[in-house]
Amino acid sequence: MLRKVSGFLIAAAIFAPAVHADVKTKEKSLVKFEGMMGRIAGMAGGGAAKDGLTNSVAVKGNRMATFNDQNGQIVDLSEEKMYIVDFKKKEYRVYTFAEMREQMKKAQADMEKQMKDMPPEAKGDMQQASANLEVTFDVKPGTENKTIAGHQAKHMIITVTAKEKGKTLEESGGMVITNEVWLGPRIAALNEVAQFSAKYVQAVYGDALAGMGQQFAGLSAMFPGLQNVMKTMGEQMKKLDGTPLMTVQRTETVKSAAAMAEKPASGGGGLGGALARKMMGNKKPEQRSLLYTSTSETLSIDPTATDADVAIPAGFKEKK
Repeated sequence: MLRKVSGFLIAAAIFAPAVHADVKTKEKSLVKFEGMMGRIAGMAGGGAAKDGLTNSVAVKGNRMATFNDQNGQIVDLSEEKMYIVDFKKKEYRVYTFAEMREQMKKAQADMEKQMKDMPPEAKGDMQQASANLEVTFDVKPGTENKTIAGHQAKHMIITVTAKEKGKTLEESGGMVITNEVWLGPRIAALNEVAQFSAKYVQAVYGDALAGMGQQFAGLSAMFPGLQNVMKTMGEQMKKLDGTPLMTVQRTETVKSAAAMAEKPASGGGGLGGALARKMMGNKKPEQRSLLYTSTSETLSIDPTATDADVAIPAGFKEKK
């Protein structure tokens, strides 16, 4: 649920007028881990996650439902409640907006306590690391335009690189996140979802939004590079004009030159060492490694929704 809340907080940046239209969309998402993480996931078995999840989102009046074949949630602005639905157990839980506000306050208090109790040397290390961090953004048009959900979508490539200031990426090591985004025209139906999300955040956390600004100021003081990163990202994202219909994100880690010069560990002896060597294979260490790839694609957009699309499925029981 917290991941959903995070998405809603982002949507709150585009404050919206009253929700007035209905919409129903379908979106497929898939996350694929590479390397050792991918092998661990493969050994554990991914079930439906191997092929991704298809989510349906429906907005009708003051209700929004987000469902897949495993779970989902319904937000009701009039009732000021959220329903968390478990399709496997055919049951649901109910959370009031007041309860969610209390959870947020507790999380804020816990974070403030952790920051207060942090040793001075640890704070200094964090500030130094942030001060030496350099993040660059590159936005450029791609060449693979597509038709997605019946709309022409132009290809854009957004690359975010994090490394140590004053050094090349290969010298210091770091991280590279490449986002391939296919932008369609501005679609009013999809905008209704963002507008609903913004109204939800305002209804639940309206009084706390100013406090979040204060928290961000505190984090900026602790991490000097954060404010410039956010400012630069905002400026670059303004170059994107349209509605994202598909996004492919690739996250890569880059080892520093010093790390590449070190002798690789053998993995040790015994069963644990043998398992590690089997999972790593005989490949030589590479400086640049793909960590994971995530894909999100809009499959359909329907400018209508019914009461059934935003209702608790028949036969489901409330779990107290």
